[in-house]
Amino acid sequence: MSTLIDARHRGRDKSADNRARFLRRFKGLLRTKVADLAKQRSIRDSTQGAEVELSPNDISEPRFRHRAGSGAESRVLPGNDRFTRGQKIPRKPPTGSQGPGGHEPGEGDSEDVFRFALTRDEYLAILFDDLELPRLLRTQQADMTETRMRRAGYTRQGVPGTLAVPRTMKTSLARRIALAGSLREQLRVARVRLETLEQAPLPAQAPDDEAEALKAHLETLENRLRTLPFLDELDLRYRASVPFQLPRTAAVMICLMDVSSSMDEDLKDIAKRFFLLLYLFLERKYDRIELVFVRHTDDAEECDEREFFHGTKSGGTRVLAGLQKVSEIANRYAPAQWNLYLAQASDGDAFGDDGARSAQFLSEHLRERLRFAVYLGVGNEENSTLARNYRGVMDGPNFSMAHAATRDQVYPAFRALFLPC
Repeated sequence: MSTLIDARHRGRDKSADNRARFLRRFKGLLRTKVADLAKQRSIRDSTQGAEVELSPNDISEPRFRHRAGSGAESRVLPGNDRFTRGQKIPRKPPTGSQGPGGHEPGEGDSEDVFRFALTRDEYLAILFDDLELPRLLRTQQADMTETRMRRAGYTRQGVPGTLAVPRTMKTSLARRIALAGSLREQLRVARVRLETLEQAPLPAQAPDDEAEALKAHLETLENRLRTLPFLDELDLRYRASVPFQLPRTAAVMICLMDVSSSMDEDLKDIAKRFFLLLYLFLERKYDRIELVFVRHTDDAEECDEREFFHGTKSGGTRVLAGLQKVSEIANRYAPAQWNLYLAQASDGDAFGDDGARSAQFLSEHLRERLRFAVYLGVGNEENSTLARNYRGVMDGPNFSMAHAATRDQVYPAFRALFLPC
């Protein structure tokens, strides 16, 4: 009989089955709660789990109750030390009395609020639920292969560390049952033959040498049955493994941001939140992902994350320099192995013909190389100079634009980009 073992990780005093059933039943409600949390939580908290609060009305279930009849009804309520017969009980507690839990009504933590803790994986799964990368087809996706070992049944040869004890014991038991049954059947046939020879009439009796041969054969069979080995070398079974090529998808996320004086800390924080959401989303879709940061004013440079968000740099704004730097970085990665994603954030400042030249460069040199590119306009000016020039380019399946003026607009803008058509 087969034995199924649930090897999923279970925390202390938690039921994985009940938890999964709860998540499936209230998935729509949890999605709304998580979307609200995504607007309020900080950057660091977004990479962790979350605790959502559900009211009793949200998770209430229908139930049957006994309804009192229309006639007179008498009840015995033990523990009455304040009321007498005929006294009317007020519907509302007197002013200043404490509700359940020792708090004033409407104040403090209420015992009616149900708190449910989501793990990091559960939080991200609900946060990015029903979102998908645009046209993520296997024929368009760059793949890498990795050699791994996988189980391939059992073999009779191997090292002691790969010995499959349960399988070996099953094989041993099957061998002993089969051999013992065969030996017992041979013993039965030999005994019947010997009895037939001994009970035959004297003229038809067989020679003594045949009876002696049968007795010797019986003794040999009995010895073999008694000395049947519990474990034989033929019973040993080892776990076999064979190499196979596992597809490994990889992506490069290039973050491009304008760090001129017009991009203050609030605008950089909006861009950072968008970059974080995109990174977490890509992390769930790819086995391996690399981050590259490029900042630009009138010139562009590749830097680390700290310099990207917190470094100080003076100068004007020239978007074309940043796109040219992105093109140089893209040439370092083989198209057959890496999927390139570009996330650009800017307040939209583009002087002279820089906006038109940047849009032309993006269309002619980066369109075919990038897997997906998104331009995030931050600030109050949605129809900026750069956005107007980009609007004629960002019309393909792998180019898109978004705008976020405040922090609470980041997640809706991100969600609108990756909703499947």
